[in-house]
Amino acid sequence: MLETSARLLRLLSLLQAHREWSGADLAERLGVTPRTVRRDVDRLRELGYPVNASPGTGGGYQLGAGAELPPLLLDDDEAVAVAVGLRTAAGQGIEGIGETSVRALAKLEQVLPGRLRRRVGALNAFTVPMLRGPRPDAVDPAVLTELANLCRDSERLRFEYSDHGGAPSRRTVEPHRLVCTERRWYLVAWDLDRDDWRTFRVDRITPKPPHGPRFAPRTPPAEDLAAYVSNGVSTRAYATHAVVRLLVPVEEAAERISPSAGQLEPDGPDACLLRTGAASLDVMVIHVVLAGFEFEVLEPDGLTGAIRTVRDRLSRALERGSPESPRTRDGAGRTPGTRSGSSAAT
Repeated sequence: MLETSARLLRLLSLLQAHREWSGADLAERLGVTPRTVRRDVDRLRELGYPVNASPGTGGGYQLGAGAELPPLLLDDDEAVAVAVGLRTAAGQGIEGIGETSVRALAKLEQVLPGRLRRRVGALNAFTVPMLRGPRPDAVDPAVLTELANLCRDSERLRFEYSDHGGAPSRRTVEPHRLVCTERRWYLVAWDLDRDDWRTFRVDRITPKPPHGPRFAPRTPPAEDLAAYVSNGVSTRAYATHAVVRLLVPVEEAAERISPSAGQLEPDGPDACLLRTGAASLDVMVIHVVLAGFEFEVLEPDGLTGAIRTVRDRLSRALERGSPESPRTRDGAGRTPGTRSGSSAAT
């Protein structure tokens, strides 16, 4: 009986870990015959687990959605990972998730075996979260869930959207995917009024149901939607664009430059390209310099001139502040009491 119960738990764990299993694969994993697998599946159904079976050579077993959440079976590393994830979820830009995470963590810790409780306890005791205060751009979990369901079901979304200046507009889109970068969420969708792909910040979306009808999904604007959104928020959204070669490996550059600040791509083992945007060339100079890496400008040509202007301004500031330079000089570099074109009395 103990062996059968252990096998049932193992079968349930496998069904939870994979979308669909063939009977032969399950039999091999469990070390039993396909007939035993069928009996064990029937036992799980008797216990209330909705295990779906599809016949034929391409068929298999799949754990369906039930009326209640079934117990999850996690191995040691999975349980610790879930606990750590719940601890850090408060900083992920989803409104109200902190309190929910604490409740879920309390339930998880209650059923953890002693060895895992000690591991999680050590992480809690010796980790100090540096969390920001309340975020005005936090995302409502209900909105996030609503958008995810519409993406899954290929159903049109109607919503009110506020741009960066706060101006509202009504939009109707075909939602495709949600993309999370750092602590901000974006929706990639086909805008029916503009007949083009658009990226929307989720914290600025207010759904206006009823939604629908359903639509046939379009070919997405890019294979790598994370890179697509990164390019949109870091480059396409700005009037000035630049390509700069950073003289460090791409891994080192990625430690300082986030996806929302620019796109990085390798350019040999010791360099990488940064594609980014800014409101103006002057702001671009600050953006590139503050990255803290040696670099060379590839485009635009005007960025090199803007860097020279800033260099000259900084050089003059250093000269005014040097020990050899009199501190009593005025803003034009003259000593009080002298006039332009004349020398001081000797």
